[in-house]
Amino acid sequence: MSIHHGRCHCGDTRFEIEADIDQLRECDCSICRRRGTLNFRVNDNEIRFLTPLDRLRVYRWGTGTAADYFCPICGVMPFRRPSAPTKEEQDAGMARFEGWAVNVRCIDDLDLDSLPRIHIAGSSLTI
Repeated sequence: MSIHHGRCHCGDTRFEIEADIDQLRECDCSICRRRGTLNFRVNDNEIRFLTPLDRLRVYRWGTGTAADYFCPICGVMPFRRPSAPTKEEQDAGMARFEGWAVNVRCIDDLDLDSLPRIHIAGSSLTI
């Protein structure tokens, strides 16, 4: 596993992940599409917050179960806690993910063009 260093635009929000990034998730939900976010999911034990989470702002929308953390200075969102599946989504077989979605555009020295993208139809999920 490799250690990747990440930060927001101004550098006030910093983090590290320990992972082999082998693909990017490109979601078409309204917020990811507008942000241009490319995500990679990591488990709780694979991310280290170098900036305390209580120094960041949190945005919640839709079901209110997702938490998008962003820098209060530059406004960039480096990571988020994905939303919990609704009852209907759970009944359809969707499992809850307990980790973090990291915005790989915030990771230093990562060649985004060399990684395959997986399309996520977030626009079809219940919000």
